[in-house]
Amino acid sequence: MNQYIELITNSYSGYFNYLKSEILFWKWDNYFYGLLFISLGVWLLEIVFPWRKNQPIFRKDFWLDLFYMFFNFFLLNLLLLIALSNVTEALFNDFLSLFDLQLTSIQLFSLSELPKPFGLLLFFVLSDFVQWNIHRLLHRIPFLWNIHKTHHSPKQMGFATQFRYNWMEAVVYKSIQYIPLILIGGFALEDVFVVHFIAITIGHLNHANIGWDYGVLKYIFNNPKMHIWHHSKILPSKYGANFGISLSVWDYIFKTHHIPSDGRDIELGFSDEDEFPQDFLQQELYPFKK
Repeated sequence: MNQYIELITNSYSGYFNYLKSEILFWKWDNYFYGLLFISLGVWLLEIVFPWRKNQPIFRKDFWLDLFYMFFNFFLLNLLLLIALSNVTEALFNDFLSLFDLQLTSIQLFSLSELPKPFGLLLFFVLSDFVQWNIHRLLHRIPFLWNIHKTHHSPKQMGFATQFRYNWMEAVVYKSIQYIPLILIGGFALEDVFVVHFIAITIGHLNHANIGWDYGVLKYIFNNPKMHIWHHSKILPSKYGANFGISLSVWDYIFKTHHIPSDGRDIELGFSDEDEFPQDFLQQELYPFKK
């Protein structure tokens, strides 16, 4: 037990020092300033090329979404996710040791052994497919849907809506992703820096007030004109559609795509949104109250 307590303590102090260095010192793989740069860039695109022209630059809940972005990307890691991830990894390793196994002995293959560009591309595709499946679960299981409602609560979307989600949603994603991704091995945080920010850029653009679909590439990459229908209040089924995170190809392969028309002015939200809270703290507690 003492080793887990020490691991939790070290996780908090280690990530706090990491976050402090991210803010105080610039480096090429800096997540703090990288997020700022991408956010400002996509926000500028919203201002120059607005799709919904009657939507103000400082739209409804703009500041709430901005708070969610920094809370979920940085503070939630400090408060919970890093310690939880490290403890989960330690517990998993201890469980394997009971059977005289190591992590490498259960891996199907290791992406890090492939040429790095190909390995990173494969990591991007496989992790996106895992997230697509998790996203579908969030819409199908009632308790998970109550968690996911936070992300569907905005009535006006913008780039920062990507990070508007309940803290438990991050726990669900991290927990379910852990085993499938560990079975294929992976890369160090520094290696996936570029892949991570490509995914963030695509996610920002998907939620931005921009009317793009990338032409023929829309069948591969998720895009604003497709993703707006995922947030539609009226959907073709009670489970929703267009579950793609970075890639739209899964929705086309498994027939969950839905783009009946130009979705520029559709109403966003969900059926019982009137009883959903408007402030951050109540939104964080909502799944437990339900």
